[in-house]
Amino acid sequence: CPHFDSFLDDEISARLFNWGEHQPQIGWKAQRSSLRLRQQYPTTFARLGNFGTPFAVATVKQQYKRPFGQSHHIEQIVRLICRHCDGLPQSQWLIYKESDFCICHEREPMSEPSQLPEAARVSIDGVRVSDAPAGNWVDRFAPIATRPYLRLSRADRPIGTWLLYIPCLWGIALAAQSGGFRGWDLWLALSCAVGAFLMRGAGCTWNDITDRDIDAAVARTRSRPLPSGQVTVRRAVIWMGVQALIAGLILLSYNSLAITLGVASVGLVVIYPFAKRFTWWPQLFLGLAFNWGVLLAFAAHQGQVGWPAVLLYLSGIVWTLYYDTIYAHQDTEDDALIGVKSTARLFGTRSRLWLRGFVVGTVSLMAAAIVLAMVPTGRSLTSILVALVGVWAFGWHMALQLTRLNTDDPASCLKIFRENRNAGLVPALFLAIAAFL
Repeated sequence: CPHFDSFLDDEISARLFNWGEHQPQIGWKAQRSSLRLRQQYPTTFARLGNFGTPFAVATVKQQYKRPFGQSHHIEQIVRLICRHCDGLPQSQWLIYKESDFCICHEREPMSEPSQLPEAARVSIDGVRVSDAPAGNWVDRFAPIATRPYLRLSRADRPIGTWLLYIPCLWGIALAAQSGGFRGWDLWLALSCAVGAFLMRGAGCTWNDITDRDIDAAVARTRSRPLPSGQVTVRRAVIWMGVQALIAGLILLSYNSLAITLGVASVGLVVIYPFAKRFTWWPQLFLGLAFNWGVLLAFAAHQGQVGWPAVLLYLSGIVWTLYYDTIYAHQDTEDDALIGVKSTARLFGTRSRLWLRGFVVGTVSLMAAAIVLAMVPTGRSLTSILVALVGVWAFGWHMALQLTRLNTDDPASCLKIFRENRNAGLVPALFLAIAAFL
């Protein structure tokens, strides 16, 4: 430890050097010629060259010192580098480790350490699913042959389908404020649910195809079907096409404007996986795609898209910035290592302030959309107040989430992120009640 302590100017837990006891196969290979600071610290590296005890390495950040010991391949070369990551306000010292899931050769991964960043779960087909809920229906009931494809579509994690479906319910309920619900709206609600499941699955499949190398380098995502080798890229493309085709057939039952909007949404889905490579705001692109259902459902009901629908769409985008920034805080350490951008990394210690601003923006835009939709149609004051109470409850739900959020704890971030399903259903329920009054 003293050797690294003087080099990194940071305290590194002795556990980092004790992983060799649990993974004796891992050997120390002196690759001093590849270390960028060798000339600046000749004494330190000379001493490291004599370091004989085997050990595994893990990411180490200046403000987050807990090491993550993970399995390695035999003869894997490790490098110690200093990197100023993507314009971050401060430099970060990192010990770099390549992915364990190297499917390009025949080496066997070494034994897993006793602890991982997240508790690993193994289904009955022997596949570890790192971030799926325990006892999900895919692991329990789906035929074994279909499980890799269902996992590729995130069917074992339904929260994403809910977050794609809820804006559709908002759009239907807001459109119904003018003229009330019709029998057609029941089909809209059901078909949007199926469409959300299929398009979320197709979008996640596309996301995993484009991000398979990145996912292999992130602890939380390296067990996904593509980076872990459960599914080939060719089969993933075919699976994506099947899901998109079925969703397209459902879309043909809508009016021409809704069909046009549905086709236009494909562009947002295609762009989103690349956003994290060129902007610090990939969550904004996710919001543009995930809340498109507001416009589509509104148009399917009314045959047009007015300003109330646009304001509600903007409200959903800000809501997505809120919950997906929380979600992104799970991966800030790995994202910094591999250069992936996110609002969680951009905001850093100011995240809580930004999240409060997103809550205010979401509630304000949704309230404006409701007032603009209901007042000109002569709706009663009671129905308007009921709809606005739903907005108020929605805001309080998110505000209470922030009181329990710990952005340094991935488990807390995931729990709060999932709570946004219930939060989003609140205004949908109150809007539906207001439409009947």
